[in-house]
Amino acid sequence: MRPAVCNRIDITVSLVGDTVAAVEILPRVRPPVGRLFAGKPAASLLNVLPRLFPLCAAAHQVAFLSAIEAARGEEVSTMTRAHCTTQVVVERLTELLRGLIIEHLALDISGSGAIRALIKDISVLVGRKGYQCGFDRCQVTARVAAALAELRMSSDDGTLMSGSALALRMAALEESVLEPKLTQQSFLSASDDCEIIEWLLGRDARFGNCPDLEGRIPETGPWARQMLRDRLSLGRSGPAERLKARIAEIVQLFTWLKAGAHPETAEEGIVKSYSLGRGCGAAAVECARGRLYHAVELDRYGQIARFEYLAPTEWNFHTRGPLARSLQGAVLRARQHQEGAVRAMIASFDPCVAFTQNIVESGHA
Repeated sequence: MRPAVCNRIDITVSLVGDTVAAVEILPRVRPPVGRLFAGKPAASLLNVLPRLFPLCAAAHQVAFLSAIEAARGEEVSTMTRAHCTTQVVVERLTELLRGLIIEHLALDISGSGAIRALIKDISVLVGRKGYQCGFDRCQVTARVAAALAELRMSSDDGTLMSGSALALRMAALEESVLEPKLTQQSFLSASDDCEIIEWLLGRDARFGNCPDLEGRIPETGPWARQMLRDRLSLGRSGPAERLKARIAEIVQLFTWLKAGAHPETAEEGIVKSYSLGRGCGAAAVECARGRLYHAVELDRYGQIARFEYLAPTEWNFHTRGPLARSLQGAVLRARQHQEGAVRAMIASFDPCVAFTQNIVESGHA
């Protein structure tokens, strides 16, 4: 049996010959955050969030604040909304760059110095202090430009310099031994917000752990956002395509910051809040790994009566979700590289927790 809280995802892939016949995903067991927050003043919990959610901490803070403001019926100033949007964008950009290092450039010491400096420095800006004081945009964009130069990536269109570590990594992924099936895809967007919030605040406590929109388990994250922008539902969905989507988004976010970080030109739905009646509110934030939801109910004293959240990982690593669909029926050619190919596919979904993988041989379909 698993412990009450297990911050890990276990994935088992069963092969019949060279074809993936079954995918079993044992999701993480989330901490009982709702019970921890119940009866507490909202203001006292803001600094707790980065400890509970160290990845995308700023997105969680913005989502929580936005939900609380909506529950109180407060009018958010244009300046505060602009700061929240910039905070989310800067953190998303930093997380996407961090992912490049961890997953694709961990052994490339020469190109990682500027990225590590960027992540360390900007982490100060996307904490509570950054929310209060705003951002030095010029400082941020200068750091990002230096990081992209270290990666030998064009800050104009994301083109990778020939022979760079990232270009070589991309070429290796494009020649992957894993061939996923072409299938119709479903993607999470702001149009799903109201239905998801209704489910979150419903009486089925299982929804936050195992979300399901009447049988629909959509994907969320950089590749899903790109597919939505391009209005596509069918296409190759391997690790190379997901890496390209990550790079394209890095360039897009950097361009937005460099152009002045004007909230009115930001992507639609990056931060949305919903007032649901007296003492009840919710918010959705488009963070690095996908769309994040917070929903709160306040008691008559303004303290937390109920808190629910739904992170992107719960969609992408659902037992019947996007990862399972991408692996199911895929063909794995070179037997000696199967472990690496499966790991690359799993990692391309960028879980917010650790994962294990196990490949087993099945005797028959």
